[in-house]
Amino acid sequence: MILDSLPLTPDRDIPAPLLTELTALYASNREFQALSGDFPDPDDIRPEQVAVSLAEELANPEAEVLLARSEGALVGVAITLVHHPDPADPDPWIGLLMVDATAQRRGYGRRLASLVEDRFRVEGRTAVRLAVLDNNPRALAFWTALGYETIGHREDRRLARPCAVLRKEL
Repeated sequence: MILDSLPLTPDRDIPAPLLTELTALYASNREFQALSGDFPDPDDIRPEQVAVSLAEELANPEAEVLLARSEGALVGVAITLVHHPDPADPDPWIGLLMVDATAQRRGYGRRLASLVEDRFRVEGRTAVRLAVLDNNPRALAFWTALGYETIGHREDRRLARPCAVLRKEL
């Protein structure tokens, strides 16, 4: 698996072929999209919606969108944040980790999470956090199987959805 930062055009747009791949990846995760409410219709996710969503993420200079490829195919995406907006929170965050639904159960999610953690280790970070929507028990099981521990509960900052906050020592 190869992990690279999202490439942008000189105008800071996502290249059209890549946006098509990202839209297919987001749309393949219909169950998660229905749980999250990130898109108005989880059965009709459009490229312009994905572009706006990623542009909102990248508006934060401390955010990074990482693309995971296996044998040339886009199999996953991760969005990381070097620092949480809460100044009392010293850890970097994984804001999103999504594997194409057609490629799930093949170890890509575990490998992608490991590569993200390795990037933070190289930067000298000692732990990482993330939030899991309370209505997503599959995600909670995935992250706890990777060694993440629930350290609290709160609403997410963007849509006020109830979440479990998890942390892992690196």
